[in-house]
Amino acid sequence: MALADLETLARNESGIASAVAILKQLFGERLKTSQAMREQHAHTITYIPGQLPDAVVFAESEEDVRETVRICAEHRVPVIPFGTGTSLEGGVNAPAGGISIDLAGMNRIIAVHAEDLDVTLEPGVTREALNNHLRDMGLFFPIDPGANASLGGMAATRASGTNAVRYGTMRDNVVSLSAVMPDGRLVRTGGRARKSSAGYDLTRLLVGSEGTLGIITQLTLRLYGIPEAMSAAIASFPDVESACNATILAMQSGIPMARIELMDTESVTAVNAYSKLDMPQQPLLLLEFHGSQAGVKEQAESFGEIASECGGTGFKWVTKPEDRNRLWKARHDAYWAIKAATPGKQSFPTDVCVPISRLAECVTETERDIKENGLFGPIVGHVGDGNFHASICLDPADADELRRAEDVMERLAMRALAMEGTCTGEHGVGQGKRRFLRLEHGTGSDVMAAIKRAIDPDNIMNPGKVVTLT
Repeated sequence: MALADLETLARNESGIASAVAILKQLFGERLKTSQAMREQHAHTITYIPGQLPDAVVFAESEEDVRETVRICAEHRVPVIPFGTGTSLEGGVNAPAGGISIDLAGMNRIIAVHAEDLDVTLEPGVTREALNNHLRDMGLFFPIDPGANASLGGMAATRASGTNAVRYGTMRDNVVSLSAVMPDGRLVRTGGRARKSSAGYDLTRLLVGSEGTLGIITQLTLRLYGIPEAMSAAIASFPDVESACNATILAMQSGIPMARIELMDTESVTAVNAYSKLDMPQQPLLLLEFHGSQAGVKEQAESFGEIASECGGTGFKWVTKPEDRNRLWKARHDAYWAIKAATPGKQSFPTDVCVPISRLAECVTETERDIKENGLFGPIVGHVGDGNFHASICLDPADADELRRAEDVMERLAMRALAMEGTCTGEHGVGQGKRRFLRLEHGTGSDVMAAIKRAIDPDNIMNPGKVVTLT
């Protein structure tokens, strides 16, 4: 497999056996070693093969995580944090075996500070559970990657999603966190103040580290007031270039959009069939506006003018929650719609992000590359910040199709880097994007490796991910 860097690391057989035996005594039925449970915790929804842990510990407290890591550190056994298993780049695989720590049971919302617009919670809380808890307080957490991911996993992968164009990514919305380090010590990276200039920014170091430096056990997150008014809108375009140009013009015009999503013709066709919609089967933009009643109306009308200027048609906007929710539910189900459109094949979703001025060029070149190679690879994207996704559908047993798909994905990453973009805007590196890290960061990747060695000298924290240690 050319793209996914699936090195098989040396196993510490005696250490693993000792650690599993001790953890079994400590956790009893909360330690599982069945084949099915191990396979579930190497789950990945891409075609990257699973590499199974030797056991799964179901943690229920910060102390459970500390004890597990302490025992694994003593025996030099890998530990792999697991949230909901929705990562896309092999981030929960266990290339050297070891212990998967399932954090789903750490799902307590510890404190909501409504007056300060923040919340402190455990990593297993999902974004939907948090927003259900906050709704009656008039608050919400905006980061929405589509899947009902755990907030600890979202922080670990520096997730973003449809609302990022207005509210930023997890990087911007984690105030502070607690993490168990490779020696079992607990580190708290800050308090609840909105800013600090005290020392190194350990919060940002751990956000996006994908479990390779520590395991997040508590988070303090920014919250926002639910807007007075929201409206969703759609506009169809003759081609993806026109849709991208409308996006660029809207961003340059300063329209404060909450979401602006691209769907190409293949995506729209798949979503229509799966979600029973009747959107025009051509490229479209799906948008959302937040603010006052008057402000939302003004934003929608301003975008409508831009869409028309760029060849857009069928522009309409809706304000009823049920209408908005139906549109966004369909967008979030795009992955499953695309899979349903190609029965018997797996989907290999990948993403890049480029400066907004290069968006139209990058998307159109990618669309052409996919079609010229005879592949089915619908494109969707959070185009307001230059981020888009291609979901290449393929049969992994078809060597020729697999090669063509890998070639297209490699060219996509290289194209984004050539445009001063990034090989991944939100999926993370995991195993699938490791080979592009040095191309993107140069000697910066050596600094990352030095940090990893200094913090985790025995390489037990989610080894074989993100950085390459030589």
